[in-house]
Amino acid sequence: MADRNVPADDREELPIDTPLPYYAEEFLIYLENIRGKAESTGREYRYDLIMFFAYFAKREKKEYLDELDDDFIRGVTLSDLYRYINYLSRDRKLKPASRARKVASLRSFFKYLHSKAHVIEKNPTLDLETPKLTKKLPVYLELDESRQLLDSVGGENETRDFCILTLFLNCGMRLSELCGINISSIKENTLTVTGKGDKERTVYLNKACLEAIEAWLEVRPELDEDAPDFDALFLSERKKRISPKTVQYTVKKYIMRAGLDPQKYSVHKLRHTAATLLYQYGHVDIRSLQEILGHESISTTEIYTHVNREMLADAVSKNPLSDYEPEPKED
Repeated sequence: MADRNVPADDREELPIDTPLPYYAEEFLIYLENIRGKAESTGREYRYDLIMFFAYFAKREKKEYLDELDDDFIRGVTLSDLYRYINYLSRDRKLKPASRARKVASLRSFFKYLHSKAHVIEKNPTLDLETPKLTKKLPVYLELDESRQLLDSVGGENETRDFCILTLFLNCGMRLSELCGINISSIKENTLTVTGKGDKERTVYLNKACLEAIEAWLEVRPELDEDAPDFDALFLSERKKRISPKTVQYTVKKYIMRAGLDPQKYSVHKLRHTAATLLYQYGHVDIRSLQEILGHESISTTEIYTHVNREMLADAVSKNPLSDYEPEPKED
């Protein structure tokens, strides 16, 4: 843990291992060991709590965050929470999406304190509203741009890189899921990936994916059976499991080579692309799309039910009144 002798106000951003009140530390343990949250998710919760307690430590004139005891947390009111959210907006300049995530963290934290740890008698977040979010349509590659990206692949790692892009564009998997693929997880036309919260799901492979994987396995470097990354599907040039950073660099390289905007498109935009193509051309229903993408909530998937401008224009042009012309009137 961080040195407790470093006061909260000594730096604007406290280190991630800054000691928190005991009940907050126990909440983080609960998330990891009982709720099964991923380590990365736990870090996000910890960061949110550090910011929360730093705000109140300053208000309560406490030198260290872990001095905020049971009496403090029992006294937190809904008004206190709104003042904190206002601080995030006004002073920290956080966008609505970032504030909404912090509200979600606080709800989970205070729910735990009330219903699990029984530290507080009332949960002040029950009426805490989430900042209003403006839903944005996902950025994605059109079908011809997707083909353009695939056609741009070449060079020393052509077979591997083509396989990576093919899986992204056809299966809509996350970056971490692709990097974590093991050869042993591929069974006929399916593979098993580990998504958020260490949840496994089955990904179905079409003809393009199967052919791309087969071609890559034919040239993939052979490793000793006792090598740590023996089972990894994708390897770096150093014969290690490929890292997310390497995949991001590779995708960006081909986006630029294809003449596409690297500021607009990224690895995650390829996931958006796969989802959009599945919905527009695969005619899958929203529940099936949710299952394919591994979304926990259907509301996350609904963003892909948009239609593109061409579809809208085509629909309007097919209106039975689209070619109606009024008959000339007599003078």
